[in-house]
Amino acid sequence: MNWIKPDWPLPQHVHAATTLRTGGVSTGSYASLNPASHVNDDPAHVNANRQLIREMLQLPAEPVWLEQVHGVRVIKADQAQGLEVADASFTDQSHTVCAVLTADCLPVLFCGDQGEVIAAAHAGWRGLQAGVLKTTLQAMQCKDVSVWLGPAIGPNHFEVGDEVRTAFCDDHADNAKAFKANGSGKWLADIYQLARLQLAELGLDDIHGGDYCTVSDPQRFYSYRRDGATTGRMASLIWRE
Repeated sequence: MNWIKPDWPLPQHVHAATTLRTGGVSTGSYASLNPASHVNDDPAHVNANRQLIREMLQLPAEPVWLEQVHGVRVIKADQAQGLEVADASFTDQSHTVCAVLTADCLPVLFCGDQGEVIAAAHAGWRGLQAGVLKTTLQAMQCKDVSVWLGPAIGPNHFEVGDEVRTAFCDDHADNAKAFKANGSGKWLADIYQLARLQLAELGLDDIHGGDYCTVSDPQRFYSYRRDGATTGRMASLIWRE
């Protein structure tokens, strides 16, 4: 199978997936199922991969792709006008596919009020620290929300500098527990733990996933940290009937 089905108890009418790097037509460093149009892959290959993803997941529509900028803007996916600059989308409509692209950053999928509202957010450390999860939850306006944390860089590979740790610890002292010293001025950051801490502070405890590492699994995942700028992206998608 060329995708991950989240281990996440969803209502029957809600579906979610993260694509792997296998099963597509891209070649070289982009091999093979790259759906990202902004990474200098052959546009014909990208379009073919997007069609393959639609077919293999039996999507009801083309995903609402975003121009992601490590920010906090959230759009209503069913009202998108072309390629929107945003890092999250949500919808309360059926047959609308929310999607984010990642290759080490954290994809977060949301299901609210028994599947009446769904969302997808792109949370690299900048977006996470800036509050993209909070703005997504505010946009959803739901009482009960469950969350799935998709494939991201693992805690043994995400080395950051003092400025990243300081930014998170200035927000909340508890965030210090997500960092381990790794030499002078260097830290290993656990982006999954940072997301869980932030979600807990926002009142969420129904959190799933968070047990992948994109860097250490080159057979399944693209990784910017491992491979540099010339690499593809995985798509994390959620939709409802």
